[in-house]
Amino acid sequence: MDYMYMDYGLIIISTIIALAAQLYIKHNYKKYSKKQTETGNSGYEAARKILDNNGLQHVGINMVEGELSDHYDPRNKTVNLSTDIYNGRTIAAVSVAAHECGHAMQDEKGYAFLRIRSRIIPVVNFASHAGYYAVVIGLIFSLSVLIKVGILLELIILFFQLVTLPVEFNASNRGLKQIKKLGLLQNKENNGARKMLTSAALTYVASVASAVLQVLRLVMILRRRDD
Repeated sequence: MDYMYMDYGLIIISTIIALAAQLYIKHNYKKYSKKQTETGNSGYEAARKILDNNGLQHVGINMVEGELSDHYDPRNKTVNLSTDIYNGRTIAAVSVAAHECGHAMQDEKGYAFLRIRSRIIPVVNFASHAGYYAVVIGLIFSLSVLIKVGILLELIILFFQLVTLPVEFNASNRGLKQIKKLGLLQNKENNGARKMLTSAALTYVASVASAVLQVLRLVMILRRRDD
């Protein structure tokens, strides 16, 4: 019974961490997506200025559907901005655009953690699916070896999350420096940009915490079955 409560406890803690992170970024996004930039820069214009001023004229900027679906694609060298970010002339739009340009700058400079993350993505995609099935089948048929395989695959996902942390924080730092250097926002607006960029990066901290709790939960399940 105690084990069951611990399992539920870890699930609840993991869920709370993930929800808190999402609520925090959505709160800041909602707040700063209503604050128009005094400089008049849109997300697209901010991104283009950052890229051009860093010798990245070859990097394209696309508009994509969805909310907070913004990302940098190193395969085709494009910064992809959601509609509200692409067209928006808000602190949120400039901040998110600057963050994605930070990834483009990382790619150009050969940032080590970005290269590592890009190379292990196929393995992580496999692990995220195979790990689930390994654990479920292991639990159904009481096969400890499959649970161990599931734990190993979860550790791969945890490693990916840990590598992602410096990538995201570094991109935010690069983005904020460019905002200040190029005057994309007024000085009094930079604090809002910092909050936006920090809250985005904190979602990845939450992902690491959730991955750690998932591994811990599986280890507890394995130990319980081996007892």
